[in-house]
Amino acid sequence: MLYKFKSKITGDVIMLQPNGRRVLEIIGKDTQSGTGDKGIILPEQMPAAIAALAAAIVREEADKETAVADALARFEPPPRFEAVSLRQRALPFIEMLRRCEKAGCEIVWGV
Repeated sequence: MLYKFKSKITGDVIMLQPNGRRVLEIIGKDTQSGTGDKGIILPEQMPAAIAALAAAIVREEADKETAVADALARFEPPPRFEAVSLRQRALPFIEMLRRCEKAGCEIVWGV
């Protein structure tokens, strides 16, 4: 399944289900119930969503740095991580949020 995020002023942002679900969970949207397949982000919710994604990105990068430093301190090879980071996956969505917030336009998915 894909998540296709749409707005009236930007191009669509499409994510595979695991990535889209993770982004939605980070911004506080319910993905476990049947309502996770469709939804809306209102302009007044966008600043909090941007802040939540930014915090998650910083947290993920700090966790990676800590894991590498710990492994090197134990003279072990550094751990392997996903090839595409949360920062790379979320950046188009964050840009969409910023543009929609500025224009006062909602973002929808699954409709």
